Amino acid sequence: MTPAASLAEKLLAGERSAVPRLISWAENADERFPAALARIFGRVGGAWRTGVTGPPGVGKSTLVNELARLFRERERTVGILAVDPSSPFTGGALLGDRIRMEERTLDAGVFIRSMASRGSHGGLALAAVDACDVMDAFGFDEVVVETVGVGQAEYDVVSAADTVLVVLCPGAGDSIQAMKAGLLEVADVLVVNKSDVSGADRLVTDLEEAVHIRTAGRTEWTTPVVACSAGTGKGVEGVVEAIETHRGFLAGDRKERLRAEKRILQVRRKVSERLSEAVWGSLGYLRTVETLLRNGATPYDVAARVMTTISAKLVDENPPSTDPGAGRP
Repeated sequence: MTPAASLAEKLLAGERSAVPRLISWAENADERFPAALARIFGRVGGAWRTGVTGPPGVGKSTLVNELARLFRERERTVGILAVDPSSPFTGGALLGDRIRMEERTLDAGVFIRSMASRGSHGGLALAAVDACDVMDAFGFDEVVVETVGVGQAEYDVVSAADTVLVVLCPGAGDSIQAMKAGLLEVADVLVVNKSDVSGADRLVTDLEEAVHIRTAGRTEWTTPVVACSAGTGKGVEGVVEAIETHRGFLAGDRKERLRAEKRILQVRRKVSERLSEAVWGSLGYLRTVETLLRNGATPYDVAARVMTTISAKLVDENPPSTDPGAGRP
């Protein structure tokens, strides 16, 4: 049995130690991970995935800690993926969310994994969806993904979550600017944290008005605005209820359509990543581009020539196949 098959079987047998090892393979782009994922993929889909996003400093980690507590009170197991920002100089990350969730680490029903963003500008590490799949296949009932907190660029969270929470708080900047940022478009639930701070009521009102204006007549789901104080636990029950309501809304065909759409987004992102690596790495097009530009070609002309060459090469070497098993290890 190959190492990939062996580790996959351990995960399917309920060996918890296989979870972090497989996530590390995904995070490090280990060539064994795709084969392992193929063996466990049939078990993916049972967990409900909740994404928690929003600007830095709004209390996302504290809220995730409280959500985990309430999920555990409902006797659900919880897998948490906390994506931390990487240093632009060393590539390292503090991975401090474990510190904020220390009391959850003592609970055998909770698994916490921190992951460095490694330059991803969408708020999620590139391997985040793979990590969620691993936790899902292991059998966790709830998978919670906490993003870096880069604000306006955090749209990748929607490709990893069934329900997206956008967390804001009073005093963390102009709430109207937050509305312009596009966060409302990705939010299934808007959470106003630190509700005991002055200005919270006004922020709730502003967000409710913005939701009404932006979503009127355009969607069956009306994004609720829930106020809470994660630091004290007050109102977090309402956040869980909003998640449950959205879960009920997506029951059946809606959930399947949503997940299918997000898998397509995942495939598109991975194809883009691999194509970019090939073009500027193994295929060596960078020197060709430099030469063409020096000879006076415009960037548009160069791009068109590169795409024509790549397309011809891909068709010659890799004719398309409709066989769903094609390419599997």
